Amino acid sequence: MNLLAIRILFMVASIIIGYQTLEPKDLGLLGALIGIMASGILILVEMGMRRVSMRGLSSTVFGLILGLIMAKLVTDAFILAPISSASLSVIRVILTLIFCYLGMVIGLRGKDEFNIIIPYVRLRRQDQSAELTLLDTSVVIDGRILDICKTKFLESRIIIPKFILNELQQVADSTDPIKRQRGRRGLEILHALQKEMGQDIMLHEEELPDVPEVDAKLVKLAKILEAKILTVDFNLNRVASLQGIKVLNINELANALKPLVFPGEEMQIKLLKEGKEHNQAVGYLDDGTMVVVEDARRLIGQEVKVVVTSVLQTQAGRMFFTKIEK
Repeated sequence: MNLLAIRILFMVASIIIGYQTLEPKDLGLLGALIGIMASGILILVEMGMRRVSMRGLSSTVFGLILGLIMAKLVTDAFILAPISSASLSVIRVILTLIFCYLGMVIGLRGKDEFNIIIPYVRLRRQDQSAELTLLDTSVVIDGRILDICKTKFLESRIIIPKFILNELQQVADSTDPIKRQRGRRGLEILHALQKEMGQDIMLHEEELPDVPEVDAKLVKLAKILEAKILTVDFNLNRVASLQGIKVLNINELANALKPLVFPGEEMQIKLLKEGKEHNQAVGYLDDGTMVVVEDARRLIGQEVKVVVTSVLQTQAGRMFFTKIEK
């Protein structure tokens, strides 16, 4: 049963109740009209609350209950004082309004800290934790996540935030053909991931409208869910790590899987272009590792045998400095 069917059933029930409520029976049409108007207004209010999250609603209810309890305790203290019944009733109403308002506001402002709220309670065994991993837009467009999931090395549940899906859709609808192609590739990767992982991948509906930037939304959601972030974005990696969030970077994984090469080893490399320094030439290994060859500018376009002289580890990966084997 979808949302439209529920709304139609609610309106029909409101019409029937309104028709049978008014007496005498000749006012039944007026009652039915009142019922349909009341149900329509309520449905409009419900549609206006579309952006209200379950977490915010539950936090507000928690604050309301806390405010009622505090108002009851403080009002009971006033009973000990020599106050008339009329004055006590006024004090009770005022204190109830004040504490309910304060409780709802405090609960809504601190909704991210309420881990005990029912929609965010995660029941788990003491010896087994349910790990969650949030996908970043960059890692979806990158595409290597699909091959990693196929190898079964990533055992945690994959979470795709709704705002990440919205960003992918915006990129796919871009007027720039390159961006449009990247966005469509990302959507295809998500579709393939859903087929590959099944129940282990899910969409998270939380929008976090109070946070403007997508990366900030992702970091905040990772804090709320106590999840990891899977990305290839270097800046997001640094920001999330500084805030105590575990980050899985596919580029770091790829660099770790590259074969170790030590000074003195030999390799075959095809020289493709000039280097930055004088008389240097540059080639690339099959995994994309840059190889700089000294005194080899004249050999660009040829495949040569070189000897590794040093290895430089950078943030982007490894670089090999070599010389022509004599």
